[in-house]
Amino acid sequence: MVVAVSGGPDSLALLLGAARLVETDAVAWRLTVAHLDHALRDESAADARFVADATAKLGLPCEVQRADVAAIARESGRSIEEAGREARYAFFRELAGDDGWIATGHTADDAAETVLLNLLRGTGTTGLRGIPARRGMIVRPLLGDRREWLRSQLDAAGIAYLIDPTNADPAYLRNRVRGELLPLMEEVRPGAVGRIVRFAALAAAEDELLDELAAAELERRRQPNGEIDWRQPPPRALGRRVLRLAVGPPAPSAERIDAVLDAAEGPRGGVRMELGGRRTASVRERLIRIE
Repeated sequence: MVVAVSGGPDSLALLLGAARLVETDAVAWRLTVAHLDHALRDESAADARFVADATAKLGLPCEVQRADVAAIARESGRSIEEAGREARYAFFRELAGDDGWIATGHTADDAAETVLLNLLRGTGTTGLRGIPARRGMIVRPLLGDRREWLRSQLDAAGIAYLIDPTNADPAYLRNRVRGELLPLMEEVRPGAVGRIVRFAALAAAEDELLDELAAAELERRRQPNGEIDWRQPPPRALGRRVLRLAVGPPAPSAERIDAVLDAAEGPRGGVRMELGGRRTASVRERLIRIE
């Protein structure tokens, strides 16, 4: 199991829990602590040393790697956050190999923040699922815990941790949701974070059901030549999901999906549309072909 540790309170709590797991669990876990230095601050190298020292005190191996995330973002056209996330998980997956696990310190607060961020971006139901407790090889054992509670446990035990100053930078939307919006919601309705997390779990269950319905509908409509029969359209909500499934990730925008469905359900024929990612959809006689 690769334990992702930034040095902040959430990941330190995860590290201590993982170390205790090794001591008490009948399963012979082999842990490796992983820290990616994003090279975004002058103090980042010192943060990496802090994590290495904390890990050494627990007698666990630690792998530290440095990545110029700002340069990666410029070259790829992605945001700093996206580039950092991709670099981190690529590093973690390399360490975990094909049969390992990756444990991250995401909390209930992170899950609630993600739901609100997706809402602000105009997400559909899939974006309301928040953060899953498990996705493939990635597990998040602390999703049931509040960030404030974890920090209080570390403080009571006298365990040091790092505070990343960029987490208070209002230039990042997540920081404003974390520092302004969620506290306001808790003030208006105490327990708001827990309610948002519960809502996300319900949305995830319903979204999984819709995915199963869409997969069955796509299978029923797909022709031997690969075209999708749209002569008797399903309800638009299901149709959008069927088409997204047929196109595959990354999902096209909602506007592009609706444009294809409008063409397939209208009188026009011979329409060809770009879906992004070098993919196109062509519509003729209420048949859709994805290329």
